[in-house]
Amino acid sequence: MAVNNSVDPMAWLAEQIQTSDPDLLRSMVKTMAEALMSAEADSLCGAAYGERSDQRANRRNGYRKRDWDTRAGTVELAIPKLRSGTYFPDWLLQRRRRAEQALISVVATSYLLGVSTRRVDKLIEQLGVQHISKSQVSEMAKMLDGQVEAFRTRPLDGGPYAFLWLDALTQKVREDGRTVNVHVLVATAVNADGRREILGLEVTSAEDGAGWLGFLRGLVARGLSGVQLVVSDAHRGLVEAVGAVLAGAAWQRCRTHYLRNLLTTVPKSAQPWVATLVRTIFDQPTAEAVRSQHAWVIDALEAKYPAAAAHLDAAREELLAFAAFPREVWRQVWSNNPQERLNKEIRRRTDVVGIFPDRSSVVRLVGAVLAEQTDEWTEARRYMGLDVLAKVRLRLICGDTPGQNPLPQTLTA
Repeated sequence: MAVNNSVDPMAWLAEQIQTSDPDLLRSMVKTMAEALMSAEADSLCGAAYGERSDQRANRRNGYRKRDWDTRAGTVELAIPKLRSGTYFPDWLLQRRRRAEQALISVVATSYLLGVSTRRVDKLIEQLGVQHISKSQVSEMAKMLDGQVEAFRTRPLDGGPYAFLWLDALTQKVREDGRTVNVHVLVATAVNADGRREILGLEVTSAEDGAGWLGFLRGLVARGLSGVQLVVSDAHRGLVEAVGAVLAGAAWQRCRTHYLRNLLTTVPKSAQPWVATLVRTIFDQPTAEAVRSQHAWVIDALEAKYPAAAAHLDAAREELLAFAAFPREVWRQVWSNNPQERLNKEIRRRTDVVGIFPDRSSVVRLVGAVLAEQTDEWTEARRYMGLDVLAKVRLRLICGDTPGQNPLPQTLTA
């Protein structure tokens, strides 16, 4: 078995096109990977393949086959063998993205725990992988669990975290021979460097006050501090937990979720007009103008839709909490849309699995996705400018804190 040790990319590509290779991408990946491995083996030997040289320190000794799972499918690589010592391309075959490793591990674990063979085979085919051994599953799970646990329990020393977004999404899990819904609680914040950071996740049986209370207390124990505004939907258990654990922080009710609730109080034919009217509240240039427009919209609704007017009036403080902060951050903090986009990315990965075999596999996959996302945010541009965060901190130092919402300070059992 021989491998081309020097590849002319243009000539090779032209040949593939002329011969109508049915799987061009996979062939390209295989050829280029083998060319890189061959070059590295030549470097270890001190001379090129077949070359006579006084500098030669080792010789080739054939090849060994190794399957390589890629997004283009499973590729069979020919790895060079050496007469003295061993050669293995760690840089190529052992490094995978954490989320991909977690996804493969979850699918394989599902197979081992008795999920339908036909279903799991389809999932594996979607990943482009032909086969996963039990030892591979064990090793991947072991490494991933350690990484995810370190991510979930790391000290939160990037504070103060002025803005905090909270949300939950449901996943299906097999427990005691039946399929149940569990809730994945996720917290995201902006750290002192102006970058978004995922602070933690927790899997609970229900999205109730006790679950959120334990989750937030865990974040505070790890170092969460300096929270001035919490953005979320109006789930009662969540709101009560925020009031109990993060006393002193204002609460911003997500305007997107609120508008959906408000529109249920008016006829369907009037919903577009009411939605447009409410959005004008958020188009104002100053905090005073925002509050004035809110009052004007209530008056406009009072005559035709008194129920909607009363609904909007009752939500005044929780809906307009964003206006107490610098205008530069309004668009980022008046809704939970950033968290919803993160949830969409999580679901894109978890939908491949469908039903998880256990809760630990949920933590493994979602934790790997969130750890990767945090890494990407660390290298991306700042989410909020340092000058804006300085303004936020300055108001706190001067005692000009935003008006507090009437959140309960104790949690009812």
